[in-house]
Order: sequence, then C-alpha cells, then structure tokens
Amino acid sequence: MASIDKQMQLLGSQARAAAETLAFSTFEQRSLAVSEAAKSISNQIDLILSANEIDMSNARGQGLDDAMLDRLYLDRMRVESIASSLQAISELPDPLGRVLSQWERPSGLKIRRVTTPLGVIGVIYESRPNVTADAGALCLMAGNATILRGGSESSYSSKAIFDCLLYGLQLANLPVSSIQMVPTQDREAVKYLLRMTEFVDVIVPRGGKGLVGLVQEEARVPVFAHLEGVVHIYVDKMADAKKALDVVLNAKTRRYGICGAAECLLLHQDISHELGVEIINSLSQQDVELRVSPEFSKINGIKLATDDDWGREYLAPIMAVKQVNDISEAIQHITMYSSSHTDCIITEDISAKDLFFSKIDSAIVMCNASTQFADGGEFGLGAEIGIATGKMHARGPVGVNQLTSFKYLVEGNGAVRD
Repeated sequence: MASIDKQMQLLGSQARAAAETLAFSTFEQRSLAVSEAAKSISNQIDLILSANEIDMSNARGQGLDDAMLDRLYLDRMRVESIASSLQAISELPDPLGRVLSQWERPSGLKIRRVTTPLGVIGVIYESRPNVTADAGALCLMAGNATILRGGSESSYSSKAIFDCLLYGLQLANLPVSSIQMVPTQDREAVKYLLRMTEFVDVIVPRGGKGLVGLVQEEARVPVFAHLEGVVHIYVDKMADAKKALDVVLNAKTRRYGICGAAECLLLHQDISHELGVEIINSLSQQDVELRVSPEFSKINGIKLATDDDWGREYLAPIMAVKQVNDISEAIQHITMYSSSHTDCIITEDISAKDLFFSKIDSAIVMCNASTQFADGGEFGLGAEIGIATGKMHARGPVGVNQLTSFKYLVEGNGAVRD
C-alpha cells in the first residue's frame, strides 16, 4: 500500500509541475507534439497490432463479452483512424480561451456549443485503447497534464500507443510528464487517484456500471459524469417514412457496442402499425432481437418486453420497442428511463421538434439524425474523451473545449453516418 501511495504522489506532483509548464507553452508546441504522435502511431502500426493481439488473446481467455471485445479490438483501419484523429486534433484552432459559436458539419448537422480549459485531468477507462491516444492528445492541446489509468485488458495496446505520445512530447520540447500512465493495475491506485485533490482538478471515467459506481462512491476530486448510453429514438406521427427507417436502422445496427447505439424505439400510435411494423421487420431482418410492448406481440419472431427492458443499455443486437399515445408520453418515458446521454426525435413537425428539444434534458438532443453521430469526431472536435452526461463542467462529447457546462442541440435532415 505504501508503494502505491508513493507512486501516485509522484505521478501527481509531476503532473502538477507539467501543468504549470503547459500553461505557458505555445500552441505551436502543443500542436507539434500531437501531430508527431500521430505520425509515430502511423509508423508503429505493426507494433501496436502485435500488442493488441496479446490483449485480445488474454481478454478471450478471461471471457470478456462481445461488446468489450469490440471496444478492445484494433485492426489496421482502426489504428489509422486513431492516427487521423490525433492529426485532426493537432490542426484545431488554439483552444485556450472561451469560445461561443454555432456551426454546421459536412454531414448536415447543425450544432451549437460553448467551452473553456482546465489543469490536471485524471482519466480512468476500460478496454478502449484508443482512449489512451484521444485523452492524452485532447488534454494536451487544451494545456492540461493528464494521468491515464486504463484497464488491464488493454495494457499492452495502451502502452504501445502511450509510447507514441511520449515521442511527440519529446520532439516538441514539452515535459514527458505532461502525459503519464499509472504503472500498476492494482485497484487501490484508482481509489487513490480519485482522492488526489491536491494534484488533480477533475476525473473523467469511461467505462461500465462497475467503474462508474466506484467513481461515484470514492471520488473526492470533481468528476465529469459519464453514465451508460440508454439512447432513445421517438418516431413521431409526422415523421418522414424514409428518414425514420434509414435513421433507426443506422442508429441501431451500424455498431452495437458504442454508447451512441440506439437501445429503445418509441412509436407514435398513429404510425405504429404501418411504418412502425415496417421498421420492426427491417430490424428483424438485420438480426436485431426486438422486445416489444403488447401492441406488437402478434408479429412473428418478436418477444414481449418486460419491465427490465426499459432503461437498458444492451450494447448488443437487441432493442426495446414501445407504442406511445403521443409525444407527451414519449417525453415522459424518456425522462423516466434515459441516462441523459443522447435522445432523438424523428419528425417533420417543427413544433414537435421544439417541444422535444425543450423538454428532453440529455447532453445531446437530436432530430432526424442517427444517434451514432454522438461522437466527438463527428462533431468536429477531432476526437473525444467520452460523452459527459452530467451538468457541471463538461457535457456531451468531451473535446479540447468541453470544460464548462453546456448543452448540444443537434439538427439534421435525415442524416445517417457512413
């Protein structure tokens, strides 16, 4: 225990010293460090993939579920995507300073946001080795020192990526302690990190219920809350049929194991037995298991939902479906079961959209766009540490500027993510 205390105290003091240096660093230095890290990742793809093979083999032996394995897995395209994300981060404008703006993405999404920077950030995460790169780079670009604590299942992959980040820091003549990894997998180190108020300004957890529960119980440092993604889509009576079908299918089936995957479909009673049944059948054809309210019980191959199916994050080809009488009932259901992550309405009725936007208090509220756009890269942030679901400090995709409380309002016109 004493050894862990000393290790964590050293990490904390080094991070605090690095943060003081970073506060006076130039934007060119920080951008160069991230850009060179991106190049190093591209140059070290084979080494990173070899490390990931070790992690995957160990994870299968430990019996990790499919969602965790998907998050852990790297192939050449995913590693290249990590490098591309870092390069995109390095090319962002200098984030140091408050910026109020609204903009439109090439995908057609219209987005509004607000932001400011911080000091020393502790990031605790499970499985996802890409978080090592994204968190280190994002925090650095905002002038923050970072202490990373990844899960044991991704230790080899994360270390290979971490070495690339250190290479970038060295070339930019920035302290190598600007980005540090906790050197032990002992859980006591996590508990210690959560209480390091003298060194750490904020904790960012990214993981399942177990990790979130530990953080909520043990944290003394302020936390960017990252709850699970219980994501809803409500198809209104004024929905465009093609947009509804395309958006729901993309929101559920593009990738099952990410937090932006839709988990619950709400169908207005006026369209439920025509468009609604068409959507249900299309999902079934994509091998999605539907757990439905009694109104749909006669559809072949469909299971009746139980009370436990509402408010579930499946991270699997499973979706809950419920008929609602009107938009008020849809809003009531979402308010009761949402995790405040991402919720969406499909409608051509502007008044319905406005009511949904004003009544749903999730971090990301969408209209006519796939919930799989709930991603920092798709929002133009380069990447993200995670999707913050709390109201203090950060909210929504946590990128370089997401250091105050804010709300994203996102409008599309039937956009779906490639």
